[in-house]
Amino acid sequence: MSFAHRVPAALAGQRLDAALAKLEPALSRAQLRKLVESGRVTVGGAVVKPAHKLRAGDEIAGELPEPPRRELAAEALALAVLYEDEDVLVVDKPAGLVVHPAPGHAGGTLVNALLHHSARLSGAGGADRPGIVHRLDKDTSGVLVVAKNDAAHAALAAQFKLHSVLREYLALVRGLPRTASGTIDAAIGRHPSDRKRMSTRARVARAAVTHWRVERRLRDAALLRVRLETGRTHQVRVHLASIGHPVLGDRVYGGRRAAAAPLAPARQALHAAVLGFRHPSSGVELRFESPLPADLAAALEALG
Repeated sequence: MSFAHRVPAALAGQRLDAALAKLEPALSRAQLRKLVESGRVTVGGAVVKPAHKLRAGDEIAGELPEPPRRELAAEALALAVLYEDEDVLVVDKPAGLVVHPAPGHAGGTLVNALLHHSARLSGAGGADRPGIVHRLDKDTSGVLVVAKNDAAHAALAAQFKLHSVLREYLALVRGLPRTASGTIDAAIGRHPSDRKRMSTRARVARAAVTHWRVERRLRDAALLRVRLETGRTHQVRVHLASIGHPVLGDRVYGGRRAAAAPLAPARQALHAAVLGFRHPSSGVELRFESPLPADLAAALEALG
């Protein structure tokens, strides 16, 4: 794996290791420093030290060592299949299910269930993520598409990159919006002080647009239908929190009042309700819907 960045003006004058922490948030500072010290990171084609001061426009390139290969086990886990053919598999993911193996989740993931269900999955996403084109947070339920071969994976990934995939969520949020609908246009990046969180106040951020409308008004809460124009990490949760209407049950972005939601088991009240895309082979427009799951339906009634 490799990465490449052109230094933006906002990072000019910063140390290489400090800038990389913002440009490559998935890697820890210790990992990045080790890469730089081992000569795996160059600036303008030259190997430099972690303290090297950057200039706007500098070209940073890095090469990550191949991670140790992990054997993935097929597990006979429950899998709600909405659609399947030779190219794609569409599933309705329950809340609490991690999409792919990661530190702390070596098994019991959607990928383990997919390996048991199908002998054919794309490898384009990496050895630990067979078939995975996009993800949903562990505690977000709803529709997700999986690629069964590399050609389908590439075609689907291109649609996500072009923002042509229809993605609609249902979200129970704290408070009553003053208007019936709205659009949030705020770039999202890694939080300046908490690397595990995303923020609309990040120094280095990517454009993000979310459209929402009120489906139902409740007691000091509302059910929103949210449509993503872009697909940044935690986009719905971050954007709704930024306008003062955090997702109920969200312990990361919601604060105490939002976290104390009538959900059992506790989780963020967010559901990927609609997914639409062009079939990677036929080009036919496909649309899949998932009804509000029982726990969110119960919370809706309790709040209503």
